[in-house]
Amino acid sequence: MNLRFLPLCLLMPVFVGAQSATPSDPRITSWQLASSGRYARLYESAAAKNAGTTVTTWSRGAGVQASPVYAGVMQVSYSSAWVYLRSTGLGYHAMGPWYLNAEQTRNFNNFPASQNVLYRIPRTPAVPATKTLTPAGAIGYGVDGVALFDNRDTFSYANASGQDGSPVSGLRGDGIWNRDAYVNEGVTFDPAFAHQAGSNYHYHANTPALRHLLGDHVAYDAAAKSYAEETAAPTRHSPIIGWLADGHPLYGPYGYAAPLDATSGVRRMVPGYVKRDGTQGTTNLAVTGRTTLPAWAERAQNRTVPLTAAQAGPVVGTAYPLGHYLEDYDYLGELGKTPGADFDLDLYNGRFCVTPEFPQGTYAYFLTIEADGTPKFPYALGRWYYGSPTGGSVATVGETVTEYVRGGQAQALAVTAAATDAGVTVRWNSVEGGTYAVATSADGTTFTALAAGLASAGLSTTHTTSVRANYYRVTLVALAVYDARGTGGLSGLDGFGTAALPAQTVGTTGTARLVNLATRAAVGGSAGTPVAGFAVSGPGAMRLLLRAVGPGLTAFGVGGALADPALSVIAGNTTVAANDNWSAADAGTFTATGAFALAAGSRDAALVTTLGAGTYSTVIAANGGAGTALLEIYDADAGTPAGRLVNASTRAFVGTGGDVLIPGFVVSGTGTVRLLIRAVGPTLAGFGVTGALADPQVALYAGATAVATNDNWGTAANAEAVAAAATTAGAFALASGSRDAALLVDLPAGAYTANVSGAGGTTGTALFELYLVP
Repeated sequence: MNLRFLPLCLLMPVFVGAQSATPSDPRITSWQLASSGRYARLYESAAAKNAGTTVTTWSRGAGVQASPVYAGVMQVSYSSAWVYLRSTGLGYHAMGPWYLNAEQTRNFNNFPASQNVLYRIPRTPAVPATKTLTPAGAIGYGVDGVALFDNRDTFSYANASGQDGSPVSGLRGDGIWNRDAYVNEGVTFDPAFAHQAGSNYHYHANTPALRHLLGDHVAYDAAAKSYAEETAAPTRHSPIIGWLADGHPLYGPYGYAAPLDATSGVRRMVPGYVKRDGTQGTTNLAVTGRTTLPAWAERAQNRTVPLTAAQAGPVVGTAYPLGHYLEDYDYLGELGKTPGADFDLDLYNGRFCVTPEFPQGTYAYFLTIEADGTPKFPYALGRWYYGSPTGGSVATVGETVTEYVRGGQAQALAVTAAATDAGVTVRWNSVEGGTYAVATSADGTTFTALAAGLASAGLSTTHTTSVRANYYRVTLVALAVYDARGTGGLSGLDGFGTAALPAQTVGTTGTARLVNLATRAAVGGSAGTPVAGFAVSGPGAMRLLLRAVGPGLTAFGVGGALADPALSVIAGNTTVAANDNWSAADAGTFTATGAFALAAGSRDAALVTTLGAGTYSTVIAANGGAGTALLEIYDADAGTPAGRLVNASTRAFVGTGGDVLIPGFVVSGTGTVRLLIRAVGPTLAGFGVTGALADPQVALYAGATAVATNDNWGTAANAEAVAAAATTAGAFALASGSRDAALLVDLPAGAYTANVSGAGGTTGTALFELYLVP
């Protein structure tokens, strides 16, 4: 692989606005904004949900949304001490409907509405000896900008009245037997497991819609508009769901089996709380009655004496079943059981552990669920924060901060321009209700209007023109009326982005051919084993150099490189070549093909072999380890080869940040090659692949210049040409409405890099494919 091609951490298109260099703190980078350019939506009723009919304005009770409002995160800024979140507090998913009874005959009192959130979390959590109880209201925020509440509904049993406090009874209660929010109010939750306090939309427990957005083992039934836990065993650590006021992360329900070993496999986390039913050393409240508190509740309520008759709770039965109150649970750590052995999570529902975002370890909370996704007490947090909750809502940002990113109508415009058979396709990320103008320039400085009054097509808009220019600029010139609460006064109007048009000719011409293919991917551990393949065509055999580089990546600043890769080449069921540690005898081939040198004695793998026409797969073994590896394939023939590389593919896990899938290739010769490039996710399910990436997107770069991008292939201007090229190249068909991504490009000699990621920061397994189109 050429040195000019090795740095696979690509420069993305220039964002215009007050953006900073990308920080590495997950407290800054984990917020989700990809869907923030869409209006918040809700189903007003079950009938509307069944029909798939959402609205963008609504009114019920405290929830009045007279104008559309953008959903979720609007801005993330930071200082050395704090991260500041601006949000509307409304979910990216379709919210609602909400009812007061299981029969769905009584409407919930309120709809949600924009909350004008300004919330901060500490970047350096402090862990005090004396813990702080979680309060009513927001205890943190999900990475979608929706509030997180604790496990109470703020009502409790009123002993003197012999009934629960509730909105119906008009009582608040004694504060001793506190009602469990999920148990008592779960009937009012929407399919995302959220509802409103007044107009404040929030989660109490499992967050299936958010977890689905993040790719965390949750399936979405488009017909039923519902979410369900996937039935297969989880294969990867849950993502960060949100951040608490103490600066610690909240993860989904799946963590590493051994808290400090990222190679130990993944399983559902087991909380330390159990019902007081007489098992595992607990008090049997069905026998004793609710006459005692668990030890943790005594401390939380500062009660050191036995309860009096006037403080007892109701008899366990149909009206007040076990689990109705928080105090119906014991913590096993106070009954002689051991955290880390008998259960996973401590009194606060967290543990110190390594995670994908914190490989050196962090204290983290986890959502707790049953195997089928039913929320499991204490759901997110126990009654206390583990750290000091110095974060919270603030009226203003009272210090100098650096803006990390903007969302909604103020998001930065990223523009790409790509030549097609029809001319040039200009693509940009857009916002609902936006109107755009396109201008061209020869020098990137002086621009001439090309098109105006272009209405947003959703989160991505394209404009195809026959006018070929060196630069294209897109400007947001107007916005439909919207609710500005939560936006911090950022309008986004007159914001622009500019793209250069890469020089290229149309058609497959001259002597151009593929001479190098490369893919950087995670190997081992939860990432599993990437499956890569390639095809050779032609009348004769061709000589190839194949390498699996792990230790050799450290010289280029790649962290977490695979320590000892091994490489095999397989034809059908037969291994035709293999190597564990490379041979010095092949060093001359490295030089001849332009591959960078490997350190003498390194544990990188390499082999030189001659292969005839056919399809081959390559397997990188991790030798018991885990890390990042680079798979390389070089055309090692001198002169005019009898065979040529015509197809390459890699199936691998696509993460976020540095764990996206990054394939690359080099074209040599005169003229151009026509290539079909695909990032397949949803279609893999038809081949029995579980955990497929729900919405892949692909971007192709020549150096730092974006050549072409695609999110959903069927909505591209050249979708028909893409489908025809797939047939010509022998690729399997993609469904017309699928969210798979594809590009059809004509490329001259040069080095190119693709970036395969999940829309909205989602993760999963994807197949990258590269076809030479005849």
